[in-house]
Amino acid sequence: MKEGFLIGGGLIMAGLILELSVGPVDWDAFRWPVNGIVMTAFLSIIALIYLLRKRIHVFQFIGTHQAAIPALVYAVVLTIIMGLTRQKSLTPGHSPMGEGSSWFNYMLNFWPFILIYVYMAVILGLVVLRQLKSWAAAHFSLFTLHFSLLSHLGLFLAMTTATLGNADMQRLKMITVKGEPEWRALTSQQQIVEMPIAIELKEFIMETYDDGSPRRFASDIQILTKTGKNIQTTVEVNKPVEVDGWKIYQYGYDTQMGAMSQTSILELVSDPWLPLVYTGIYMMLAGAVCLFAFGGRRKSL
Repeated sequence: MKEGFLIGGGLIMAGLILELSVGPVDWDAFRWPVNGIVMTAFLSIIALIYLLRKRIHVFQFIGTHQAAIPALVYAVVLTIIMGLTRQKSLTPGHSPMGEGSSWFNYMLNFWPFILIYVYMAVILGLVVLRQLKSWAAAHFSLFTLHFSLLSHLGLFLAMTTATLGNADMQRLKMITVKGEPEWRALTSQQQIVEMPIAIELKEFIMETYDDGSPRRFASDIQILTKTGKNIQTTVEVNKPVEVDGWKIYQYGYDTQMGAMSQTSILELVSDPWLPLVYTGIYMMLAGAVCLFAFGGRRKSL
């Protein structure tokens, strides 16, 4: 497995060079349709590596467990580092090395971390193609299907779509005032964004404990959309409302006014790639269930 560890180490070194030369990865640059183009190119590269695997030794090696295990070791180590360090959101023009921060505080923007996971995704993609070929050779018979195919394909789908889809995720704050429709929201950089929906606060609701601390707070709101929807609903903590691809969460209120607050702060989240991520997760679960349910029968056949 020396070659596998050398390749992984080479990717980390290449990542450090990129980090020092061009800076951290700017995921905003991968917004649609760029991420769609990148996804198509990535799948094409995996297919090309698979087709040329018998001609080029490196391509053949990448699809083996001698490559997969070292890549997994590197990924686990970097993931543990990420879990042990406080992660921050990288704002435009901000240096990860400033204000007492380090590269490890921005692992999702750290080139070595990303390259290792891209390498893992390539290996996983080659495994999926190999298993698809085996399944096709067995004439798509259910009981000769490698059930791990579902799990591997699901993991590949979840990894790639969660990564590239992150660029299209929006998390905004909307400050609503009672009786005044609001269609503008704020980004984390305090930039104003005009929304495809308008929200009017009808009533702010707060229930308190005996000592006056809040036990529950929620907002009765009216939602108007460009598609003609007119929705009267209540939003409260951990009980969001979903409208036209946006999830609306209760976020805050005017703490000085307390239960008499005439202002409610809502969080609006859009993640258009999330259904694909969930599809990948469900495929992994289906693969595990199929292996448990039919694995013994398959061996008997």
